[in-house]
Amino acid sequence: MKVDERLARDAFRPDDQSHIAIDQVACARCERRPCVRVCPGQLYALVEETDEMRVEHTGCLECGTCMIVCPGGALRWRYPGGGAGIRYRFG
Repeated sequence: MKVDERLARDAFRPDDQSHIAIDQVACARCERRPCVRVCPGQLYALVEETDEMRVEHTGCLECGTCMIVCPGGALRWRYPGGGAGIRYRFG
């Protein structure tokens, strides 16, 4: 089974508040923006007009890859609260 097919079986229960916070000042110092390239959910996007990074937290796979590759420490990440987030279905 392909990854896309497996992910389609999972359930998302979005949190009202984002569990990912971006320090826009620290993020702006980053030239490579690796979070855009490595996020398996493709949730990060740079807003060209404002040079701000945006994240769509509701589709997060909660893998933490973005936080690991962020060279400037611009991301703060926690698990979604109150039972929100992704529920993986195996099998």
